[in-house]
Amino acid sequence: MPIDPHLLALFTVTTIVAMITPGPDMLFVLGCGMRGGPRAGLLATAGVATSEAVHVAVAAAGLAALFEAVPVAFTVVRIAGAAYLIYLGVQAIRNRHDSPLEAAVGSGGMSGRRAYLSGLMTNLLNPKMVTFTIAFLPQFINPSLGQVWLQFAILGAVLIALEFLVDGAVGVLAGRIGGWLRHRRAARRRIEVATGGLFVGLGVKLALDR
Repeated sequence: MPIDPHLLALFTVTTIVAMITPGPDMLFVLGCGMRGGPRAGLLATAGVATSEAVHVAVAAAGLAALFEAVPVAFTVVRIAGAAYLIYLGVQAIRNRHDSPLEAAVGSGGMSGRRAYLSGLMTNLLNPKMVTFTIAFLPQFINPSLGQVWLQFAILGAVLIALEFLVDGAVGVLAGRIGGWLRHRRAARRRIEVATGGLFVGLGVKLALDR
């Protein structure tokens, strides 16, 4: 198998947990769906997924070559990425009382084309997304298996598939999801605390492994 099955399973579970927690991407897709209907929600998801594919390709091309040329670079990136995951976890716990949903949902219609381009450009030009991709994906790469670029490709494919599965569903069911989130802030906060704890724990584990 070209990728470590344990790391792949861990990546899938962690990504699902991260995606079901209302974050910038989900809130953006939710807003597009509520303003432009299910089609706009799906196209907004497609725009976000397209930008993620670009991020993954850039990370795979640059980091795969770097890891092969300078093996110690993998350790440096892994530790830096683990520190970033811990930071994200702490921020999620600290900001659990914030309510960005209302800001994401505006008034007025939105065309499918605008939804796609907005999702593409917003995520593509987001430095936090670039940093997250570079920090997150290498945590689930095992250089000893070789074909680092293929491992990146597999993880990227899983990431994009889950993006469509989770945020795409939110876009289609934007009205119901929006109402659910607005009226269940306590549940959302508990999810954010759990997700923050997961990120912190994962960061510590990955920093101490290998």
